[in-house]
Amino acid sequence: MISVSIGPLALPAAPLLLLGSLWAATWVAGWVARRAGTAEADAGPEAAGDTAPVSGGETEGRARADAAGHALILAVALGLLAARLVHLGGHADLYAAEPLAALDLRDGGWHAASGWAAAAAWLSWRAWRSAALRPALGAGALVLLLGSTAGARLLGLHDRPALPALPVQALGEAAPRSLAELAAGRPVVVNLWASWCGPCRQEMPLLAAAQQRETRVGFLFVNQGESAAAVQAYLADQGLALREVWLDPRSAVGPALGSRGLPTTLFYDAQGQLVASHFGVLHSAALEARLRELRRSPR
Repeated sequence: MISVSIGPLALPAAPLLLLGSLWAATWVAGWVARRAGTAEADAGPEAAGDTAPVSGGETEGRARADAAGHALILAVALGLLAARLVHLGGHADLYAAEPLAALDLRDGGWHAASGWAAAAAWLSWRAWRSAALRPALGAGALVLLLGSTAGARLLGLHDRPALPALPVQALGEAAPRSLAELAAGRPVVVNLWASWCGPCRQEMPLLAAAQQRETRVGFLFVNQGESAAAVQAYLADQGLALREVWLDPRSAVGPALGSRGLPTTLFYDAQGQLVASHFGVLHSAALEARLRELRRSPR
């Protein structure tokens, strides 16, 4: 699942999953910290393993809960920062040409392994510094990890499904064609769009230029729910000379691919396997980074 629909609003699934996992982790860490603080206060100062006396159980528990929660939030923040910086470093030439794009966190440019490593290092250091927080931090880190991984598996965020054989129609043609057939053994970028979608209109010139420039990667522009006349009028009005524009009159392709929001762009290798996906507007650095990944995929 690429995006989640909440009424008329579509939001990217991955950030929502991370926020939900962090909330659960801080709640569990706070609960463990409060229980530990209360238990140590009831047992006496010696139970805490510290030479300083333990204050009232409720006060001590709240203080530890706050400290554990702040440590987890900071761990996620540091992890995101590390994941972003490593991604930017790996594509430094692209972002050097478009510096402001480095600040656009919506582009989905993250190096997940570096992020998890940075978060784990911070939590390990924090636990080493404070023995009293270790149970809470351990519990919170476990919930954060399990929530993120299990949630990602449940939502299919790391799945690499094949390009489905869904029917689409060409402009001016009545006979449908299979979306998988259109890939024809080549890497393709599938863009789901509509003329009424502001972000779609914003990124369309970029995708049009990429289609003209790329010789080994195909671009399939699959319109969602509009008539051929509406699509042709929009392309003529914008002066977009797009090739391979297809119609999905029932808007079935987006939900089948895990996204009800627009624009959605998916990158498939020559075997028809999903390599990357993006929900929202693409800028040039983000598009080129994904095209590089697509070019490196097996042929």
